[in-house]
Amino acid sequence: MYVTRFAPSPTGPLHLGNALSAYTGWTRARNNGGTFLLRIEDIDTSRCRPEHEAAARADLAWLGLDWDGTVLRQSERGAVYAWAIARLRVMGLEYPCFCSRADIAAAASAPHGPDGPIYPGTCRHLSDTERSRRMAGEAFAWRLDVAAALAITGPLTWHDSEAGPVHADPAAGGDVVVGRKAIGVSYHLAVVVDDAAQSVTEVVRGADLFEATHVQRLLQALLGLPTPSYHHHPLLTDSEGRRLAKRDGAPTLAALRAAGVDPAAVRSALDAARAAPATPWRLGEFGLPSHL
Repeated sequence: MYVTRFAPSPTGPLHLGNALSAYTGWTRARNNGGTFLLRIEDIDTSRCRPEHEAAARADLAWLGLDWDGTVLRQSERGAVYAWAIARLRVMGLEYPCFCSRADIAAAASAPHGPDGPIYPGTCRHLSDTERSRRMAGEAFAWRLDVAAALAITGPLTWHDSEAGPVHADPAAGGDVVVGRKAIGVSYHLAVVVDDAAQSVTEVVRGADLFEATHVQRLLQALLGLPTPSYHHHPLLTDSEGRRLAKRDGAPTLAALRAAGVDPAAVRSALDAARAAPATPWRLGEFGLPSHL
C-alpha cells in the first residue's frame, strides 16, 4: 500500500511552493490507489498558531485536495519523542551541547549543512563532571554523536525517485541536535518517528530537504525504524530565481483565492510545472503570478 503525507508547519499561510508539495504527494497517492495523510508539524509552539492550521486546511480544500484518516499533530506526541531521545541516550550516542547559535557561527570553519553552520564538536569531549555541573544551571540541547552512531550502523543507503540509490553521508552535517529544552525534539528526530508511526512508504517533499535525508536515514537505523523511499521534487522559484518562502512574501493560496483565481487553473499550472524537465520551476513559466 502506497502511503505519503503533507506535513506543513502552521507558522503562516501556505504559499504556492507548499501547494506544489501537497499536490505532488496527493497526486502520487491517488494515482497509486494509496493513502494521502495530513500531519501538522507544530512542535515549535512559540511560532505555530491554530489559526494557521485552520487556514491550511481551508487552502487544501479550496485546491481540491482531500486527505485520509486522522490528522496527526506533533504537539500531542511529546512522550513518543521523549522515548526516542532517551533510547539514543541509553545507547551512549547523545551529549549535551551548551553552545548558542552565535557560538557555533563564530567557531565553525566548515561550510554550512542543512541546519546552518556545521557544528564543530565543541562540547563533544567535555568530561562527565563538567557536563553535570553545567547541566544544573545552563540551557543545553542534546546532540547526536554521528561518528559513534555510524560505528554502530555501518554504511547506509536510501533511495530517491530522481537520484536513485544514495549513499547516506550523515557526517557531512555534523553532530545534529535531536532534543531541545524549549521544543523537546528536533525536526530530524520527530519526522522519522512520525513517518514510521504513520507507515509512510514514500516521503514527498522539496529538493531543499534532500540533504536532511542523510541524518534521518541514520536515525531510522539507530531506532530500528523502516526506511521509506523519497521523492524530492524541484522547487518553485520567483522571477529572480529564489525559492518561494514565507519570509520573502511568496504568493499565498489565500491571496489567490481572494483574487478570484480558479483553483483548477492552479492545479493545471502545477501539473505543467511537475511535467517540465527544467529545474527549478519558475512561476511565470506556468501562468502563476509571482506576486499578488
